[in-house]
Amino acid sequence: MNGWLIINRFLYNDKFNDIYERLTMAAEKAGCTLKLLTNADILVRIDTGELIISDMSLDQPDFIIFWDKDIRLAHALEKLGFRLYNRADAIKACDDKSLTLKLLSGHVRMPKTFNVPFTYEHLGYTDTGFLDMAEEQLGYPFVLKECFGSFGEQVYLVNSREECEAALQKCGGRPSIIQEFIRCPWKGSRDIRINVVGNRCVAAMLRSNEDDFRANITNGGHAAPYTPTSAECDMALQACRVLGLDFAGVDIMFDMNRNPVLCEVNSNAHFKSIYDCTGINVADAIIEHIISDTLAHERNA
Repeated sequence: MNGWLIINRFLYNDKFNDIYERLTMAAEKAGCTLKLLTNADILVRIDTGELIISDMSLDQPDFIIFWDKDIRLAHALEKLGFRLYNRADAIKACDDKSLTLKLLSGHVRMPKTFNVPFTYEHLGYTDTGFLDMAEEQLGYPFVLKECFGSFGEQVYLVNSREECEAALQKCGGRPSIIQEFIRCPWKGSRDIRINVVGNRCVAAMLRSNEDDFRANITNGGHAAPYTPTSAECDMALQACRVLGLDFAGVDIMFDMNRNPVLCEVNSNAHFKSIYDCTGINVADAIIEHIISDTLAHERNA
């Protein structure tokens, strides 16, 4: 079986390269060829759909692992008939935190959330009167997040109008949301990351940080192996089903009663930390799922 792994040309560093190497090695172990291409190696003519690749001698893939957020390219490849893991719309839904929560509304428990009014980036927020309503609905502290961001960045805990206005300036007019702050019964912060593959919870870790409201490892959080409860697994699996994901990292917070509350869903979740923590290589599960799904599709074609 022959596949392509499409990555972003401009994200070359150890953190990302580790993912690509693990996926390539997992494919090789499963007897599958996985060719790495960047989004800059592929052009699709918008008017005709013609596919142009830097190496035109490449065989057509049986599947494509699309480890990028180049949604326009993903949609173009799907229109040409390629099966992407994850699909373009699923990646798009996870990339935009506002869209994620909109689609999951009514399906899983989540924080009380509002969209920040749209503005233009060159204008920013010349009037912050809308914060009167946010303060009435949420009270301080609450969380301000940019809709597009990763690793806990572009996320601010604000304790006053002045702090919120300063955070809005940092957002620079980019799409953002404001959310209820979910307090947990421990000092600092705790959450869990559950890696879901093919409707299975394959690995989980508990992340904690006593010095920050964000538990992300990138922000200094610490990880420990974790066995999720049935309620936590159900939440992670339901989120992935609704969003149409083949695999994802689902982040779940705890309220004061230790009940699960959805934080966010990551379509291309990094899995080095969870491997270091649990010894489970999520790449193996991803490749196994893709091969099984591809073969099933061929049998039914």
